[in-house]
Amino acid sequence: MLDLRFIRANTDKIKDMLQKRGYELDISRFEELDKERREIITEIEALRSKRNEINHQISEKRKKGEDASLLIEEMKEISLRIKEKEKELPDIIKKFEDMLLIIPNMPHESVPVGKDEDDNQVVRYWGERPEMSFTPLPHWEIGERLGILDFKRAARLAGSRFAIYKGAGARLERALINFMLNIHTREHGYTEVLPPFMVNSGCMTGTGQLPKFKEDLFKVEDWDLYLIPTAEVPVTNIHREEILDESELPKYYVAYTPCFRSEA
Repeated sequence: MLDLRFIRANTDKIKDMLQKRGYELDISRFEELDKERREIITEIEALRSKRNEINHQISEKRKKGEDASLLIEEMKEISLRIKEKEKELPDIIKKFEDMLLIIPNMPHESVPVGKDEDDNQVVRYWGERPEMSFTPLPHWEIGERLGILDFKRAARLAGSRFAIYKGAGARLERALINFMLNIHTREHGYTEVLPPFMVNSGCMTGTGQLPKFKEDLFKVEDWDLYLIPTAEVPVTNIHREEILDESELPKYYVAYTPCFRSEA
């Protein structure tokens, strides 16, 4: 999420940069919500200060045996106004935070600008494309021919776009997972973790999946739990709401998990 102070100070620049990536930032709506939120907070703080002042005056009058009924009535009215404003605030804060959460990062100035994939540019490449003396097949066709992938039976189990890995295919999948984990843990000092495959909405929000990608996620009905779209979500949240000492950093974690998201 972009820093709020940065957005306030650079609204026009941010709007122009985000337009380059096809995102239209409603600056007027942002400023309206920001202003309303700050005004309510300022008013609540002023009312609380006034209430404390009146409460002190009431105490002084009582010490002197004087009538404080007018001040008491005034304090009641102020307390009522505070409650009314405190009821308004959460809704404004939610609307404002929801808007902040969907504002994407700005593209780097070096990124080429284009409307669609037809405007894509090759920035750099590595190696040479191999010249083949035959027509190459996509991996799914090779897998079916070798008998290590079964799409027809998988479709009966779960619908289209699923596969059953069989024999060498299943062993290859397992070997690749182990290869990745072993490389990271044995050669690069990572700690392997096996996180939960479900996380709460706070984790999803913290890593940017909510609210932007809500429609791509699988939610557990009647529970504040989502199937993870990538291992990044639980791993990134391992130290959520913790304060780490600099001497403990950096921390390196690696994990293999299934990934559940509708766009996949």
